[in-house]
Amino acid sequence: MTGGIVTLTMNPAVDVSAVTDMVVPTDKLRCRDPHRDPGGGGINVARVIRRFGGTCRAIYPAGGITGRLLQDLLQRQGIENTAIDIAAGTRESFSVTEARSGAQYRFVLAGEALGPAEWQACIDAVAAHASPHHYVVASGSLPPGVPDDFHARLGKALADREVRLVVDSSGPALDGALRHGVYLAKPNLQELRGLTGAPLERRSDWEDAAGELVLAGRAEIIVLTLGEEGAFLVTRDLRIRADAVPVKAVSAVGAGDSFLAVMVWRLASGDGLEAAFRHAVAAGSAALLTPGTDLCHRADTERLAEQVRTERIAFN
Repeated sequence: MTGGIVTLTMNPAVDVSAVTDMVVPTDKLRCRDPHRDPGGGGINVARVIRRFGGTCRAIYPAGGITGRLLQDLLQRQGIENTAIDIAAGTRESFSVTEARSGAQYRFVLAGEALGPAEWQACIDAVAAHASPHHYVVASGSLPPGVPDDFHARLGKALADREVRLVVDSSGPALDGALRHGVYLAKPNLQELRGLTGAPLERRSDWEDAAGELVLAGRAEIIVLTLGEEGAFLVTRDLRIRADAVPVKAVSAVGAGDSFLAVMVWRLASGDGLEAAFRHAVAAGSAALLTPGTDLCHRADTERLAEQVRTERIAFN
C-alpha cells in the first residue's frame, strides 16, 4: 500500500439487528436471528477495509459494559483498534426487519456526552498513529460535548504530518471541517443543501455547488452520493458522474460507509481517482445486498464494479 489508513469514530455503537414476523403496536414483538456488530461510521469503514484484505487502525471512545463489548467485537474481526476510555457508556442501536414485508426499522440511540479531556484524547491518539501519507477517515456524528469545530481541530493537529484527512459527517460538524479544509468530503444531497442553504433542485445545481466547495479550497475532492441517482466526483481538474447499479435492496445500513471505505482503500492502494470512484459506487450498491448491519462484500463489489458506468463532464 502507498498509504496507511486510520479511522476515527467519535460516536460509535454496538449495532444489534434481528428479524420479526410483523411490526405492530402494543404487542410483544418476538425477534429471532439476533446479531451484534461494532458500528459507527469510522468503525464500519475499518470493517470493510479489513474484509477487503487491507490494514487499518480504528480509534474510538468507549466506556461501560457496551464499550467493552465493542472492543471485543472489533478484536474478533481482527481489526487493529485503540479505545479511548471514557466515563459514559457506549451507545447501542437496533434495527429490525419485518419478515412479512421486508421493511427495515432502525432505532438509533443518542451518544452520551464527552468531556474536553476525552475528545482531546481522541485527537491525540490519531496524531500519534497517523504517519506521513496516511489517510485519516473521520466518519460519523459527533456526540454531545464535542465542539462543532472538532474536525478543524483534528486537521490542525495533523497539519504538519502530510496526511490526507477524509471527513464524512453532517450539519455543523461537516461545515466546520470544510471551513478548515480537508482532502476529501462525502456529503449526500441533503447535506450539500444544508451546507449551501440552497434548494439545489437540478443536477447541474448539485454539481456546481460541489464544484464551488472545491474552488473555495474547502476540499480537494468532493464526492456527492445521490442514492438511486448515483454519485458525482469533482476536483479542480476533474468532474465524473457515475450511475447507480440497480439492485434489489435487502438493507440500507452501511451503504455510505461501504462506499467511503472502498474509495479510501483503493486510493491508498494506489488507484487513480476514477477507478477508486467506480469501485466505491459498486461497494455502496453491494452493501444493499447484505442483511441487517452487515456491510459490502468484496466479491459482490468487484462483480458490480464491472456494471458501473462513469462519464467525465466538461467544465462550464
